[in-house]
Order: sequence, then C-alpha cells, then structure tokens
Amino acid sequence: MALPIFASDALSSVAYGPQEMLMIMLIGGTALLTLSPWVAAAVVVLLIVVVLSYRQIIRAYPSGGGDFEVAQRNLGEVPSVIVAAALLVDYILTVSVSIASGVDNIISAVPQLAGVRVELAVGFVALIVIVNLRGVREASAVFAIPTYVFIGSVVVMIGTALVRMLLGDAPVAASAAYTVHAESLGQAAVVLLILRAFSSGCSALTGVEAVSNGVPAFRTPKIRNAKTTLTLMGSIAAVLFAGLTAVALVSGVHYAENPCDLVGFDCTSPQPSLMAQVAAATFGAGSIPFFLIQAATACVLLLAANTAFNGFPLLGSVLAREGYAPKALNTRGDRLVFSNGMLVLGLAAAVVLVVFQANLTSLIQLYIIGVFVSFSLGQIGMVRHWRRILRGGAGVAPQDADGGRRSARIGLAVNSAGAVMTVAVLLIVTVTKFAHGAWMVFFAIPVLALLMLGVKRYYRDVEQEIALDDTTHFGSTGDVAIVLVSRLQKPVIKALDYAIAARHEKTIAVHIALTPEDGEELQRQWRQHGIPVPLVIVDSPYRTFARPVEQFILRYRERHGPSVVTVYLPQYIVGHWWEKLLHNRRARRIAAQLMLVHGVTITLVPWLLDSSELIYGRRSRPLPGQQRAGRPVADEGRSGDRR
Repeated sequence: MALPIFASDALSSVAYGPQEMLMIMLIGGTALLTLSPWVAAAVVVLLIVVVLSYRQIIRAYPSGGGDFEVAQRNLGEVPSVIVAAALLVDYILTVSVSIASGVDNIISAVPQLAGVRVELAVGFVALIVIVNLRGVREASAVFAIPTYVFIGSVVVMIGTALVRMLLGDAPVAASAAYTVHAESLGQAAVVLLILRAFSSGCSALTGVEAVSNGVPAFRTPKIRNAKTTLTLMGSIAAVLFAGLTAVALVSGVHYAENPCDLVGFDCTSPQPSLMAQVAAATFGAGSIPFFLIQAATACVLLLAANTAFNGFPLLGSVLAREGYAPKALNTRGDRLVFSNGMLVLGLAAAVVLVVFQANLTSLIQLYIIGVFVSFSLGQIGMVRHWRRILRGGAGVAPQDADGGRRSARIGLAVNSAGAVMTVAVLLIVTVTKFAHGAWMVFFAIPVLALLMLGVKRYYRDVEQEIALDDTTHFGSTGDVAIVLVSRLQKPVIKALDYAIAARHEKTIAVHIALTPEDGEELQRQWRQHGIPVPLVIVDSPYRTFARPVEQFILRYRERHGPSVVTVYLPQYIVGHWWEKLLHNRRARRIAAQLMLVHGVTITLVPWLLDSSELIYGRRSRPLPGQQRAGRPVADEGRSGDRR
C-alpha cells in the first residue's frame, strides 16, 4: 500500500518522459529516431543507479530528511540550503508539470476542451488545495486504485502491442503517416540534440526521492519496507519507460514540439499525447480501453501533483523550525495540516501554469534542474558520510565493525557512482536546457537560497536582541490609564468602564480637539452627564491624532515619573465587508503608532454593532484557518448582551 502513496510521482513521469525524449529526437528528422533506444537505455541505467543510491540514503538516514538532511550533516549550511531551495522549486514544478500533463491527456481524449486548457489546469490546482486544506488524510485505497489501474492498463497495452508485433500485426499510430520538416544539423548539433533528448527523458526520474523522505511513515521494519518499496518503484518505472518507448517506436508515433512541423497534420487541432497515440494504435481510438488508459493516466498525474502538497508543506515546516523560512510555514491549521505551505504551493503552481499557458513542453524545460541539484548534492554528501565512517568507524558498533565497514565500502561505491552520474547529468541538463528556459530555475534557486540565509540571519539577530541578560532591568513606577474620547457615546462609556474596572492608579480621559469648539462642547456634555473621570483636552491644530497623544504621554512621564501607560481605544465590530469601508478605522491606526512608544500598552475595546450578528450566523462550520486567525466562529450557545 506504500507504493501508490510514495511512487505516484515517479510512476506518472513515464507518461511524459518518453514523449518529451522522442519529441526532441524528431527535431533531427525521423532518421534520428533510430537512436532513441540507446537514449532510453541510458535513462533506464541512470534510473537504476539512482534507485540503488537512494537505498543507501534510506539505510543511513531513516529519519526522513532525505537529501536535505544528508547535505546538512555532511556538506554544511550553504549546500543544505541550496538543496532545500532546489526541492522547493521542484515541488512547484512537479505540481505544474503533472497537472499540465494530466490536462494534456484529458484533452487528447476530449479535444473539445482544448480551449480551456489553462482554466482546467488552474481549476485542478484549486481543487487539490481545497481537498488538502480540509485535512483529508492520504487513504491508501484512494491512492492505490488509480495507481494500480494505471500500471496494469499500461502493462496490458505494452504487452498487447508487442504480441501484435510478434504476430505480424504491429499497431500503427495515426501520426506515423506524417512526415516532419527536419532541421539541417551538423555533427555537433546532432550530439547536442541527443543530449537534450536524454535530459528530457531524465524527467522520468522525478519522484525517486519521495520514498527516502517518507521512511518514518512505514511500518516496522521501516528500513527494509522502504527499500523494498523503492526497488519496486524503480523496477516498474524502468519497465514502463522502456516499454512505452519501444511501442511508440514500433507504432511510428511522431510527436513534434511544433505540431505544424508535421506535414499533413491539422495543427489547428490539439496534438494527441504519446500515451493517447499508443493507446489509439493498440486498442483503437474511442474504444473503452483507450478511455480507460487516458482516465487512469490523468488520475495518476493528478495524484502525483498531490504528493507535492505533502512534501512542500512538510519541508517548509522543517525550514521554519530551523529558522530558514517564515515561522508561519510551521503553523498547523484547524485541520492539523500546514495550511500556509499548501496555499503558497498552490498559488505558485497556478502562477506558473498561467504564465506558461499549461504548456507541457515549455514547463519540461524548467523541470528536473532542481531534481538533479538535490540528487547531486545528496550523493556527494553520502560519499563524505561513508568516507567518514571508513576513516573513524563512526556509527559502527564494535561487534559489527567488520560487517559495518564492508557495508560502508559497498555504500561508498554505489553513492560514488551515483554522484558521478548525477553530476554529469546535471551538467548535460544545464548545457542543453539553459537557453530553452532553464536559466529561470538557475536564477530562482540561488535567489531562494540567499533569501533563506537572510531569514536565518534575521531570526538569529532577533534572538540575540531579546535574549535575557543581567544588565537590562524593568522598573517602571506608576500605573495610568488613558481613554481616548472622540465623542460622548456608548463605546466610549464602555471603554471608561473597562478602565475603571481594571483599577489603575489613575484613569484619565483624553480628547484630541481639532477645533476649540469641539473641546468646549465635549466638556459641557462631560459635566452634564457627571462622568467621574477627569477629562483632558489636547489641541491638535494640524488635525493629527497619534502624535498629540504621544506628546501628552511624554509630558505626563516628565512630571510623574516612568509610569506604565495603558491606552484604551473603542473600536467598532461590523458584519458586512462594505461597512469596513465606511468607518475610518482610526483606532487601529492610532494603536499602530502608539505601539512604538516605550512603556505603552494598547487595549482595543470592541463595540459590536447590530450587523455583527451576521458574523455568528453566516456559517455553521468555520473556514480553514478561521479559528487560528482569531476570526469569530459560529457558536449556538452564545447568549446575552455581547456588548
């Protein structure tokens, strides 16, 4: 049951990995497609090496930190922050690429939806965000059904196509009849094209690290179960990738970067995905198996996007706990999920989809850069880990010294091979994709890493500033309450009542008079109603409020010593959003300015207008984050005078 939860990202990537690889090869003409099996074989070999390498990470670091923990413990702060930045960018692109590919397959089955591609993509992002904010836990059965239907249907499709080929009735794709306008390429350009196709095919490796990040979720024995799941995932992904590539070549699938390059194809229509073309060639377009495969592919791609909504908020919370990200990312919502991280991920993915118009080919150029940055640094960190153990035997019990060192040598060999290959692929990806849009990712990762280091430095400085010491002493004498009075109304009387009930040493009512007539009229009403609190009129000819109050407090302290001052401010609570526009919200503005005055505390005294009842009756269930944000929630037991 762990396989569908952790492997949906890696397994779903075979839906677009072969497609993007063959698309790049077709730029050089149909003759260049004969080299595709060798490129696919190189991707499969790399996948096997990476899987074996991550088995070593699972064994050495079963706490679930993955590449970030490996880099942090073995390479230092800066490499670990770079890994974290790369992973955050990769999670955003995982959502974008998976949903774009899922929408692509939906449109391949229902071409009439081509005009709302972007709207569909953004809608799916919003749906996934809402589902995750509601705190729906990952149910293994929910993940297992579409994942295993996808695996089973694709295996059946590959098997059927190969059997038909052996019987002399090989499936033929509709696009096999189309020729292509091949570019005139020199030898060096052909080599670069092959490398670019290889780097696009490497998108099938995304998601391999998910198992190493989720080891704590496995049942005992955790390490063995996680390693078994990783091996199964790698084996299935390799078989599906190789099988889809083989069937696509046998059936003559032609998928072009620009559909208009296909001679004979009506490029005003959406170009069917490779998966749709293979399914149509094998079972027939419009058949039940065709729609089943397209539906299963779309579902597993959406599930792959959903896995990022588990990884991104969790990584964000880890970074927030260690001071590299805003603390809001470590706050759980009402449903005990990291809702702020989910909102950030959803918004970022939606922006990417809108900017790139949910175009899979454009998004793929940005993809896997972050994956191989984290792969490379993780493998280099593991090499240092094993070398440190072999030098000093750290972490090896005396009775297990021989077996532990032998195991460390095996791990060193595997991770060394993984480091060499992943670094080589990172260089290839950099060279071949940089001019095609990957430069944006290379810009985003260091900028994000620098921001995280800046956040860490800020939190460190704040901690040093507020740390307890023996030189700072707090010894204010006196306690005075100041109630700000605008006009003599019920909210002001309530604020006075609160101040009197608090039993301050002294309570003063202060009115900021914009004109002498205002002050005189208020004094007359004050005497008429016999209010037992002294009223002080402070003139403000420049029509400001906070500054005269601040000067009054400073003058009071000059005469009476360093008193603690509590300022009471009445504030309206309204029920309609438009009512907020009709009130000047002066109390909050004054409070914000007075908070900068040392020794002053602010007390906002609420006065609930009749419309505020709508707040309590509007919904029977709170919105996500409503309680945590301190906004009122329906309470059937509420009674009495709320004022």
